[in-house]
Amino acid sequence: MQLFTPEFGLAFWMFVAFLGLYFILAKYGWPYIIKSMDERADLIDKGVAFAQEAQARLDGAKAEADKLIAEARSSQADTLREAEKMYNQIVENAKADAAIEAQKVAEQAQVRIEQARKESERQLRIEVTEVALQIAEKVVRRHMENDKAQQELVEKYLAEVESKN
Repeated sequence: MQLFTPEFGLAFWMFVAFLGLYFILAKYGWPYIIKSMDERADLIDKGVAFAQEAQARLDGAKAEADKLIAEARSSQADTLREAEKMYNQIVENAKADAAIEAQKVAEQAQVRIEQARKESERQLRIEVTEVALQIAEKVVRRHMENDKAQQELVEKYLAEVESKN
């Protein structure tokens, strides 16, 4: 078991080397290591702060985007309502214009009908006048010839006029 038991001289020099190394590291190594660790901790803290700030900005940007989307939807709804109002107004104007135009057409048709009726009356008067003149002419001719014959002729023409109507 001698393999596991070190000699006193070896243990002493190992202890001295350990203490020397410990003091050198304590004097020069540990401050640098601690300083590096502190710098690293500061860097991590700054990174965390930056990440939190970025998260806050992102949340603010999301809120602003949501606000802009809501405004856009509101604006879109307003635009659609305005377009619908304009559509309804155009339809109403078109209906009113169509009603006015229909009224004009009806009035023109009424005027034409009245003119046609007057023209028909005029034609009827002309025809009745012509028939009356023909009767008068024939009556005058016959009257000069015979009274009885004139009477028969007038009755005959009156019968003709009644049958035509």
